[in-house]
Amino acid sequence: MSATTEKFAKASIPSVNADIQLKDIIKTLPRECFQKDRRKAWSFLFINVLAVSLGYVGIATLPWFLLPLAWIFTGTALTGFFVLAHDCGHRSFAKRRWVNDWVGHIMTLPLIYPFHCWRILHDRHHLHTNKLLIDNAWDPWTLEDYTQTNPFVRRFYQALRGRFWWLGSIAHWAVLHFDLSQFPERDRAKVKVSIASVVIFAAVFFPTLIATTGIWGFVKFWLLPWLVYHFWMSTFTLVHHTAPNIQFRPAETWSAAEAQLAGTVHCTYPRWVEFLCHDINVHVPHHICVAIPSYNLRMAHESLKQNWGSHIQESKFSWALMKEIGDRCHLYHPEKAYQSFKDIQR
Repeated sequence: MSATTEKFAKASIPSVNADIQLKDIIKTLPRECFQKDRRKAWSFLFINVLAVSLGYVGIATLPWFLLPLAWIFTGTALTGFFVLAHDCGHRSFAKRRWVNDWVGHIMTLPLIYPFHCWRILHDRHHLHTNKLLIDNAWDPWTLEDYTQTNPFVRRFYQALRGRFWWLGSIAHWAVLHFDLSQFPERDRAKVKVSIASVVIFAAVFFPTLIATTGIWGFVKFWLLPWLVYHFWMSTFTLVHHTAPNIQFRPAETWSAAEAQLAGTVHCTYPRWVEFLCHDINVHVPHHICVAIPSYNLRMAHESLKQNWGSHIQESKFSWALMKEIGDRCHLYHPEKAYQSFKDIQR
């Protein structure tokens, strides 16, 4: 057993008392956590735009052997664009709804991500976090679903739950966010506006980029930073709620307090990643209450550790962590949380 495996095997997070409601946890947070600060919000947006601009200057001017560093930096900064849109989607960026919607759309345009489509589907994730067959973010298949699906889809699932986890966000983006059937009728007008906005942007931007810089320019300036962005999106969202001891639960036994507090993971990344991505890794307080702006997440996390520390799950980003998740967290198991593909082959 590896050191990482042993650590996970020993991890024991006490279950949250059934009498505790999510509102009881929210009441323990300082009031300052929920306060919007216009100066901070727009300052971080301005810094993020500067970081992305710096990244593209690097891509345009650096010698070829430094381009991978420029792609990594730019893609990570573009992930910051998405996190700002994430605040907008939860109405925690600005007080006015129309400001949140405009900023959210602008931040997600370069990523070809339809804002309202993501916002509505993401709200579903928050309402049903770790609820089996209902949560739409890295929810594990049951053994029955896995064995009954066709072999091609099964292989695709195996890849995304294994060493190709970093492509998971692309699959989620492509399969769900442009499908009108995923959205209730009342939301479809907004959804269509968001889809139209990214389609028009792509129809103008991509031909212009290719005409001025060629196919290599398209790959260099857009595709590779976009792939880095999806690497972080896939990684963040997978690690947020996945560990060998985090149990997805059927609706009849599911508890919001347990799912949001003990089923959400705080993961530490290199500080430059956390800075460019606006502390999205400080994820437990965000699931306790989506109204907390990103710049107040650390304050809220410290409060949660003081009051609910025994229930907080923490990890550190590393290859060992991703290997552990990719090797073990494959299919739902009602007692052990997960069973691996190797387990069912034995």
